[in-house]
Amino acid sequence: MNVKDKVIEIIAEQAVLEVSDVTMESTLDDLGIDSLGLVESIFAIEEAFDISIPFNANEPNQSDFDISSVASIVSGIEKLVAEQAG
Repeated sequence: MNVKDKVIEIIAEQAVLEVSDVTMESTLDDLGIDSLGLVESIFAIEEAFDISIPFNANEPNQSDFDISSVASIVSGIEKLVAEQAG
């Protein structure tokens, strides 16, 4: 399973949606994911990929990690996975 598919699967699970309901253009608001759901998604993604996401749960908009859309989250995860693989 590639990064995109796994991230979409995790986000869909957190939003209690079908994977087919989550698009790359979706925002977390579109999907009904609140701040708690966001934190749970971040933890699940970190665990799935064995990475650490530079995310500030108290100030999500001040984070270095872009959570504006599913596409930006996937892009950020791909970058972190690539850096870890070194």
